[in-house]
Amino acid sequence: MKTQIQQIIQDSIAVKQEILGNEDIQATIQEIVQVMVTAFKNGNRVWFCGNGGSAADAQHLAAEFSGRFYKDRKALPAEALHCNPSYVTAVANDYNYDVIYARLVDGYCSPKDVLVGISTSGNSPNIVKAFEVAREKGIITIGMTGATGGVMKPISDYLLNIPSTTTPRIQESHILLGHIICELVEAIYFN
Repeated sequence: MKTQIQQIIQDSIAVKQEILGNEDIQATIQEIVQVMVTAFKNGNRVWFCGNGGSAADAQHLAAEFSGRFYKDRKALPAEALHCNPSYVTAVANDYNYDVIYARLVDGYCSPKDVLVGISTSGNSPNIVKAFEVAREKGIITIGMTGATGGVMKPISDYLLNIPSTTTPRIQESHILLGHIICELVEAIYFN
């Protein structure tokens, strides 16, 4: 079992080493940081969505903005779209699970807001539909996916596609990049 534990840790490190050497991913992070800082400075909001573990990550990253990351500072307007279980279950029951986020994007989001969709496959139908509505409304889309980017690749204004096809390694790296973004946005915005 010790060797298995070590191999899992090594696999996680290997993905992060690939990210460390990937200038495109790092350049995209820099662009995302600037987009989010600009959105917040202009009174816009940052929204997050995901499913399962990615929903937990979405909620986690939204809380880093609306709460705080390092600095004792005012809240930034960010939220995960799935935080109302009555809404999610009603819309999933009355319409379809695939539209739970699209309806919220249509009802809550404004042009120049930012929508971050987290999907390890990049193929989550409810996030894809949310991105389609976002594009119609002039909302900036940021996809966080696995290696291929999936269906989200062409509909993401910015794409952070982790160089892995293994769900746990992708999710670990999503949190790493999400934390980097939160830290840099907070540092620049509250400078």
